[in-house]
Order: sequence, then C-alpha cells, then structure tokens
Amino acid sequence: MKSRITSLIQDYLNSKEIDEKIQFSVEYPKQEEFGDYATNTAMILAKQLKRKPVDIAEELIEFLKDNEIFEKIEIAGPGFVNFYIKPQAILEEIKSIHKDHLSYFQPMVEHKKVQVEFVSANPTGPLHIGHGRGAAIGDSISRILKYSGFQVEKEYYINDAGLQMRMLGLSTFARYKQLLGIDENVPEDGYQGEYLVDIAKDMMVEYGDALLNKKEDEAISICQKKAQDVILNDIVKTLKEFRIEFDTFFKEKKLYDSNEVDNSIEYLKSKGYIYEQDGAVWFKTTAFGDDKDRVLKKSNGAYTYFASDIAYHKNKFLSRKFDTVIDIWGADHHGYVKRMKSAIEALGIDGGSLKVILVQIVNLLRGGKKVSMSTRRAQFIELKEVLEEVGVDAARFMFLSRSVDSHLDFDLELAKKQTSENPVYYAQYAYARIKNIFKQADCELKFDDADLNNLNTKEEIDLAKAVIKFKDFIKKATEELEPYFITKGVLAIAENLHKFYNRQKVIGSEFEKERLFLLDSVAKVIKLGFDLIGVEAKEKM
Repeated sequence: MKSRITSLIQDYLNSKEIDEKIQFSVEYPKQEEFGDYATNTAMILAKQLKRKPVDIAEELIEFLKDNEIFEKIEIAGPGFVNFYIKPQAILEEIKSIHKDHLSYFQPMVEHKKVQVEFVSANPTGPLHIGHGRGAAIGDSISRILKYSGFQVEKEYYINDAGLQMRMLGLSTFARYKQLLGIDENVPEDGYQGEYLVDIAKDMMVEYGDALLNKKEDEAISICQKKAQDVILNDIVKTLKEFRIEFDTFFKEKKLYDSNEVDNSIEYLKSKGYIYEQDGAVWFKTTAFGDDKDRVLKKSNGAYTYFASDIAYHKNKFLSRKFDTVIDIWGADHHGYVKRMKSAIEALGIDGGSLKVILVQIVNLLRGGKKVSMSTRRAQFIELKEVLEEVGVDAARFMFLSRSVDSHLDFDLELAKKQTSENPVYYAQYAYARIKNIFKQADCELKFDDADLNNLNTKEEIDLAKAVIKFKDFIKKATEELEPYFITKGVLAIAENLHKFYNRQKVIGSEFEKERLFLLDSVAKVIKLGFDLIGVEAKEKM
C-alpha cells in the first residue's frame, strides 16, 4: 500500500513534468486521526515551484481523489497530505497475503553475494551474553537477507595466532602445574576462569606429569591447543543450542601459513601506501582520512592484529569475491572502523562494500542489580546459563528487542514471566491463540467463498493494517540491517490480535469464515516474522 501511494505521487510529479528526483516521503502518521499514510510532497515541492504548500497539496488531492483505494484525502498543518484507505482496499491486500505471503513480503533487491561475519569470539573462554546479542543479531540479519534474495554466507573468524592465545596456553599450563602440587600463579594478565581448571584436569588424564619434562614452550603450545579446541567446541555447541550454525570457520593462522599477510602488505606497498620507520612497517591510513598512520609490523618483527585483518578482508573481497561484507563487532571497536575502511579503499575496493555493525552492550539484571562481566577475571554469566534459565526464544527475542546501537537491559525475571509484560510471551501467545481458535473450528475450512467485505469492525481493519505494515518492517530490516524492526512489527501485529480476540467472537459468529480467513493470514505472517529472527512459533502455550 505504501509503495502504491508512492507510485501515485510519482505519477502526479510526472504529470507536472518535474524531472528532478524529489525526495518526498510517505509515512505512517503518529496519531490515528491523521489517517493511514501521510506525505510531505507539497512542502518539498513548494520551494522549487515557488508556490504555497497548501496550494500544491490541493492540486495533488485533486489528481488523486478518484483513485479507488482512497476513502478520503485531507490537508493537515502547513501542507501535509493525509490518506485514509478504504477498508475494501485493505482487505484486498489480505487476500494477496493469504494467497502467497512469502512473495508478498519479500523486498525487491539485487541478488548479491554477501558474507556476514559475527560472534568471532576469541576461543579463550565461554560465550557471555554480550556475545549472545551479537550472535542473535548476526544470525537474524543473515536470515532476513537470505529471505530477501541475497546469497548469504555466515562466517566465524577464529583468532588463533595472537598474544591472547599464547596467554591462554600460559594460563592453562599454570592450572596444570597447580593440580600437580606446584606453587604456580596464573599470569596477572592471564585467564582466571574455573573452566581452565577443568581443561587442566583433562590434561592430567591425558599426559599425567609428562608435560613437566618437555620444553616450556612446547608444553605451553600443547596446553594452548588443548584449551583452544575444548573452548571452541563449547562455543560451537552453545551456538547450536542458540539455533546458530555457521557455513565457514576461518582461522587467522591460515593467513600466516599461506603468506597472505605478507602478500597483503606487499600489495599495499606496490600501491604506495607502505613505508618503514624506526624499524617498523607502517600503513599510510592518513591518506584515507584516518587520524594517524598505523603499524602493521613492529620493530621486533611481530605483526599487529591490523595486519592480519587486512589480509582477511582482502581474502573476503578479492579471493572469495563477496560483493558485500558485513562485520558485526562490539561497540568497543568503534575506533577500528575508520582504519578498516581505509584498508578496504587502499585495496581498491569500494569502502561502502564493507558494512560494520557496532553492537552496544548488554546489561544483565538480576534482582535489580547489574551483573558485571570480565572474561579474564571470569566475572560473567555465560550465554548457556542464560539459555538454560530463560530459554532460547526469550533470549533471542530480548536480544533483538532494541536497535543494535542502543544499550540493552536484559531482565532475567521479565524474560521468564508468562504475562503480557514479557514481549516474547506476548508475541508467541498471539500465534498460539490463533491456532487454538482453529482447533475449535468444526471442520477443515475452505475459504473460496469467504467475502472479506463482511469484515468491517475497527478491530478487524486495524489487525489487517498491522499485517500489511509488516512489509515495511521487513524492508527496513533489510535496508538498515536492523532485526529490531522484525520484533517491532511482530509485536504490533500481536497487540492488534489480542485486541481483536478480546472484543470479537470468531467461532459461531455470523462471519466466522471471513474472520478465520483473516486469522489464518495473521498466523502466516507472525510465523514468518519468528522465522526471520529464529524464534519458535508455538501452537500451544
């Protein structure tokens, strides 16, 4: 409906021979009395045509007034035009949705090859709820883009070649020594979590005290690999429970083993963006607007994380030929975005091809108090603990209940409530209510002779409008890479469903078949919304 109105306004502009692309909008009025849709076209045109907005609005209304979808069109304020849609036109849209809802809601997009890289937590400890939010966002974006027609590949990048992994080996070896009665402290900057004690116990079973007889570097390397494998397996298992599976796991170490890091530096050098100073290798990121140049290789010969990240993104774009790469990072990586964009442009790739989504932090609340989180000090609540306590559906829905750039307070007690206060319960209960109504229906229904013109109560029309609007929510979620719009759209439908249910009878009513037709359409759309965010559509609650 929104696109139809936009097209009609464009017809008006064409009739006035206005060739320039006018950036008018068609939006939903905030207040119901101002109609179903509103446009600022007259106000946008006023300056260009040097006419009063009200006069242009009147002319626009005259052009559109005989269109069959409008019940009335009015001018509001300084020149806004408000559209009121005929109920029959709204119900015709419901017929199209019922016939093929998957096609109806699918945005029109270019079918490009897209990679979504998310979670990518260092395998140094279990996943916490901050990782959980990024995981839910990344997986939901992937689902939305795939539904919209993109070729999507989900990837987990394993940082297995840096100092943090060495510290993991040192910390595990220290725990191993402690179990053998040796007075050994975990390094101050090491990992303190009890999960390393369990890994050290496994090392004891496998090696006994044999690691003490090996060279320290070899023993640390063995501990590092063991800890990394155990932790990564635990991460993968937790993510699978969270309904997330990756297409690819890419190891940082591969970039060094295949000389891709050195080759990337040489590639940039051939472009004139590399220089040496004080024994270090520098990348001239200031040439692309960065506030200072960045070191790729230190004077001691050690590579920086930035060096391998450049090689990794070169691999994504130039070797694996992704059209668009979406990186989902924590908000603390804000300062890293500009330098990564600089690298992309230096590689000869359009900087807009890299989309970086910065996910704001999650505050976990228990008893009204924040639970602090620190991976190294092991002061955190693991994601799998949250899943065990509130369930996968509640966790995913709550993680997606705010926009990615907003802080999120995750209330464990709220997530467990079976009341309308809990948004996921509220949404799932709407679907279950519809399914329960159909169970009460006497026979298998055929809707061929359903006359939707019999649907004319406010609750019926409002419910139909909420379903139609979901198309715009999906479009926004796709364009803005923002799954929050899906939860918002589903909740809007659920709210109208509950209002309808509380005020209108279905089974045994005069227009039972028509109302069941509407509810069947609603159920299909709610389930689509749940599928896009990885939440189960429960038939019974």
